[in-house]
Amino acid sequence: MKLFSSLVLIAAVGVAATQAQAARPDPGLTGCAAKHSEIVNEIAETSWFNWSKKRGLEKALKEHDAHCTDAGLRAEREAEVAKAQAEIAEREVDLKAAEAKGDADKIAKRKAKLAESQAELKQAELELQR
Repeated sequence: MKLFSSLVLIAAVGVAATQAQAARPDPGLTGCAAKHSEIVNEIAETSWFNWSKKRGLEKALKEHDAHCTDAGLRAEREAEVAKAQAEIAEREVDLKAAEAKGDADKIAKRKAKLAESQAELKQAELELQR
């Protein structure tokens, strides 16, 4: 029984590690071409036993090919950057309020949330450049 449990655990960790790796687009591509390449690469990397994910990715690729425009994709990414910037402004206000109250626990939580929002903004800006 222990051997079986160990094998199941190893398999689960392997699947999680595989899914954690994000598919990257081919170098030099931008906009819809990069997004298409990213989806194709993720389909290729998806293991055979995860057929439902593969099927979903194939559907996403069809939808992408039918509807993606570089201008539309850029607008979506710009909206994500604006949303992230607004979230940072909100987090900064929350942090100032916590600092005014002097609650060390709340200050630490607000700083962590602000750092998380700043990381999301950096990611959104990177996506905008692709």
